[in-house]
Amino acid sequence: MLRGLSSLEARMVLLLGLAGLAGALVFAGVTQWPLPQLLVWMHHDLGIDLGAPAHFSFYGGLLISVAFLLPLSIWLGHRVMSPVTKLLRALEGAVASYRDGDFSFSIASNRRDELGQLIRMHNTLGHTLRDQRQNLAQRELLLDTVVQNTPVALVLTDAGGRVTYANIAARHLFNEGRTLHGLNFVELLSDSPEALRRAVESGEDALLTVEMDGSEETFHLSQRNFRLQGRPHRLQLFRRMTRELSRQEVSTWKRVIRVISHELNNSLAPISSLAHSGAELARRGDVSRLPGVFATIGERAKHLHSFIAGYASFAKLPAPQPISIAWQPFLESLSLHCKFKLRGALPEQPGWFDAGQIEQVLINLVKNAHESGSADDEVSLSLAVIGRDLRIEVADRGPGMSETVLAQALLPFYSTKRSGTGLGLALAREIVEAHGGRIALANREEGGLRVSLLLPLGPR
Repeated sequence: MLRGLSSLEARMVLLLGLAGLAGALVFAGVTQWPLPQLLVWMHHDLGIDLGAPAHFSFYGGLLISVAFLLPLSIWLGHRVMSPVTKLLRALEGAVASYRDGDFSFSIASNRRDELGQLIRMHNTLGHTLRDQRQNLAQRELLLDTVVQNTPVALVLTDAGGRVTYANIAARHLFNEGRTLHGLNFVELLSDSPEALRRAVESGEDALLTVEMDGSEETFHLSQRNFRLQGRPHRLQLFRRMTRELSRQEVSTWKRVIRVISHELNNSLAPISSLAHSGAELARRGDVSRLPGVFATIGERAKHLHSFIAGYASFAKLPAPQPISIAWQPFLESLSLHCKFKLRGALPEQPGWFDAGQIEQVLINLVKNAHESGSADDEVSLSLAVIGRDLRIEVADRGPGMSETVLAQALLPFYSTKRSGTGLGLALAREIVEAHGGRIALANREEGGLRVSLLLPLGPR
């Protein structure tokens, strides 16, 4: 009940009711009682004539009531709208403060009606905005600290090519540690190596090696366009890769040396032992066993030659010579070297690749599928056109690969086979990427492995 009486709506209803009651009383007092009786008494008994009629008509009473109620209405309206007007002015000031980024504005009030509730909600909103602004400022400070101290050179330019933001690494890379803000980035690159300028002008990501300060530096350039505050901007990231690539190169060479050393020892140790045994047999005159010894030595030497030839072919892979490939002759030739089941219809468009190189890739993939333990009729090959690319898939029903093996299977010299060289899938990747395509490995949901080659359908 008290809450209802304290509401702004209840007060307005009460004041309007009082105004209406006052108007009715004035009208009744003017037209009925006591004003007419008072005028008659003053005229007859006191002899005072005010010049007013003894009895007012309906319209006369209405006119007098309006004349009385008009100032009363103005006063009541002021009383009702005064707190609303004050609140609107306060809210106007608050909005102006928020527009200027000042969220410390609050409104003092002890009202218990709707206006008081609105004021309390406004103050709560201001407190929330202050907290959010403080948290945002702390995050911006943290982000700026991270960006400024990262070794990756970061340059942000506007639509006119002028630098709007650059971190410490970028200042040292392009302007000897001085600020880049406001400078034209293209003009700034005029003193940089030509390869770096061309990479930036291309607008694409790139991995490039340039000569700087008397030594070679390798950079990975990443470029992105986006809109910041409704305006186009361009972000360029220059990451030094020299040390990382050097570590990767050393790691790769160590892996190569381990693989080659292991393979050489596996072949040279038996050859050395058999040579010693052959010499001992010859010394004893037991020549009947010498052909077997020499045959074993020849077999190990042949295996070693094959191993070295495989590495040589990987290192000297020629550039592909893609031509238009008719599917039927190509698949007939492939079936002479390996067994597979063709799934799906052949594409209407011819292929576009180096037949010899892609055939070698597919032979190796089909061979791996058979070695996985999959049944012969479950090793399949499928062809499909996806947009402007050709997808070739080799699938089996073997055990598939673990996540660790999937992540490293395409790396050179990585192999899970005891006698493997780790070059098969790496060579396939090298050939496919030289064609402008890519290779992917994935486990099948029903079990088995799927190797997908994505090749362009024409020159690009």
